[in-house]
Amino acid sequence: MKKRTYIDLSHIIEDGVITHKGLPAPIICDYLSREESRKLYEPGTEFQIGKIEMITNTGTYIDVPFHRYKDGTDLAQTAIDKTAGLEGIVISVDPTLTAIDESHFQHIDVKGKAVLIHTGWDRYWNTDDYLENHPYLTESAAAYLVSQQPALVGIDSMNIDDTKGKARPAHTLLLGADIVIAEHLCHLDQLTESFLFYAVPPKIKGAGTFPIRAFAEVERK
Repeated sequence: MKKRTYIDLSHIIEDGVITHKGLPAPIICDYLSREESRKLYEPGTEFQIGKIEMITNTGTYIDVPFHRYKDGTDLAQTAIDKTAGLEGIVISVDPTLTAIDESHFQHIDVKGKAVLIHTGWDRYWNTDDYLENHPYLTESAAAYLVSQQPALVGIDSMNIDDTKGKARPAHTLLLGADIVIAEHLCHLDQLTESFLFYAVPPKIKGAGTFPIRAFAEVERK
């Protein structure tokens, strides 16, 4: 009998963590503390109601077309099957490589799949090193992937584009082709067998990016 196992591919979001250089960290605090709540309920009953102030590009998150295009599909319009139960494939690249070109994807069937790019950059998460000189997808690689029609492309790096310049060709091409992007993944080295990938966001109107609990579902004997 096969047993389902789940592998967590998301970073922890915590108060003060920096996801992207130049963007603010989340503020996580009490809206109603346990102590304050005791005044509202019977003796022995207490609750905590949290308050989170954060930008949508926080932690491990996905981008859908609205993030790049005014008339693109937003989170509320994104079909569940675009981010859930996707057949996944991991593309591992040399950890010393920065620019990831199309040669890593050629001769591999990626149509309709979640293509997860394993660079090992997640080892620098929550350090200054994570924010600089990170691996990224070249424009030609993004164009090639668009031609092969994956459902989703993810990476365990700070950004799928080179952030040294102002151009964002990978976002432009992938989101323009209605291909979901997942960034800041982690633990991709644990995906050594067939798996299904999940990266479902909340159903939010007017937003194109939001944190997710990304995970892989693996069946083992």
